[in-house]
Amino acid sequence: MDGELPDVDGVLESVGPRLRALRQQNSATLAQLSETTGISVSTLSRLESGQRKPTLELLLALARAHQVPLDELVGTAPTSDPRLHTNSFVRHGITFFPLTRRPGGLRAYKQIFPPHWPDTDPDPRVHEGYEWAYVLSGQLRLILGEHDVILKPGEVVEFDTHVPHWFGNPGDVPCEVLALFGPQGERFHVRARPAPS
Repeated sequence: MDGELPDVDGVLESVGPRLRALRQQNSATLAQLSETTGISVSTLSRLESGQRKPTLELLLALARAHQVPLDELVGTAPTSDPRLHTNSFVRHGITFFPLTRRPGGLRAYKQIFPPHWPDTDPDPRVHEGYEWAYVLSGQLRLILGEHDVILKPGEVVEFDTHVPHWFGNPGDVPCEVLALFGPQGERFHVRARPAPS
């Protein structure tokens, strides 16, 4: 499980076989390694056989001698998978990919509107909150109060959801949108706006 500490005894037990394999890979004898590191032959032999637990001082000298990073000697766990695994869901034909994990407060989603969605007439609604949407690809139609606009990639809208609004995709391809929603009406602060074209 992520965040758990490694089994120290297991890590230390695996050092000996790694040391032996590295030495043999370099075609070095215990005597030659002793000369390079200043560690006695008997200590090196006991380290490789697991009869002696390695100290940081010994491991640093051996890592230098073998020209490998210290973590190669102790076999640290690989970095955990950096990908964000989310549980997507479909609501009213729109696919939502949640991008925030904690409940409450501002929420972020990637939304995918299917082509020619919906196949019904616009039906603007109101609800609590504040919304910000950035079109990644495709076209997004927004009816907001008396406004009826087609948004293209790179365009952003920001509005109070108490104003009657409706989204649709008039295009022949899916429309991808990055959306931020504040359920309590929190406003989004945009510090830099693109220059008008």
